[in-house]
Amino acid sequence: MHNHENLIVSHAPFCHIGSTISIRNYHTMLAALPAVLFGFFHYGMPAVAVVTLSISSAIIWELLFNKVAKRTTSIGDGNAALIGFLFATLLPASAPWWLVITGTFVAVVIGIHIYGGIGSNPFNPVLLSLAILMLSWKNFFDFNEVLVNYDFGFAMVYPLAAAKHLGTAGVEAFSTAGLLLGKQSGGIGATFGLGLIFGGIYLIARGFIRWEISVSFLAGVFITALLFNISNSELYAGPFFHLFTGYTLIGAFFLAPENSSSPVNFIPMLIYGAAAGIMTVLIRNIGFYVDGVVFALLLMNLVNPICDNIRPKALGKVV
Repeated sequence: MHNHENLIVSHAPFCHIGSTISIRNYHTMLAALPAVLFGFFHYGMPAVAVVTLSISSAIIWELLFNKVAKRTTSIGDGNAALIGFLFATLLPASAPWWLVITGTFVAVVIGIHIYGGIGSNPFNPVLLSLAILMLSWKNFFDFNEVLVNYDFGFAMVYPLAAAKHLGTAGVEAFSTAGLLLGKQSGGIGATFGLGLIFGGIYLIARGFIRWEISVSFLAGVFITALLFNISNSELYAGPFFHLFTGYTLIGAFFLAPENSSSPVNFIPMLIYGAAAGIMTVLIRNIGFYVDGVVFALLLMNLVNPICDNIRPKALGKVV
């Protein structure tokens, strides 16, 4: 009889750089932590309660789904914790407990596991959940009303709402430096612009996100807002105002580059980010909603597969 050697062949990648899903998730939370701690400082224990409930309920929903679907327990990868963490950063500190639990259910079960788990979801689960909540219970996202009991020591009016209803006259109380330092009302972890920028730079420098989507998104917001401002400086706020208010910065660095719902090729990433930035300002200036980041990014999630098919022609000649 012949002696046959058994060859073991594995699929790519053949080299592992040491990065894992859990490492990426935990570093993303670390990058967003300064902005969230700033939110704790401003809003106090209600903000702490919202964040802890959001993280814990997201983990519980994933654990329950794993049990019901008879799948391997996956809470150790940190994905559910990251979803709960980012979801809480977009909520007001006054969000009721049932809104938080409903939101994490939609994000984890419907946004991720219904599609088959990590990597299969066509939409960013945090954005999907927030959009559903905003359409269902929009009053809870009216920051002027829900945060009326807080005394920050600066202008209480929600900047984007002021710009929407009063034009540039409504934004005179907000300076660029003040917005960067968090002197505005909004989501728990979405107001401290400087912290979000440093967190985004950290993620880019460590290679956890690509710069193309973030930079092109911010460029799309800046250029579109600038064109609106040039066309009517009394009606439309300037580009820096749009960059540092609402969900712009957290969207650029923590929501837009989500792996499963964003492109992976260079040109598609630039198109994806720029188009989302343009639509954000269009929704803010001429649309119905005060902040367009959520719906702009969701729409780009929808066309993401088309964007990723855009590739430069290969060099060479077919023989």
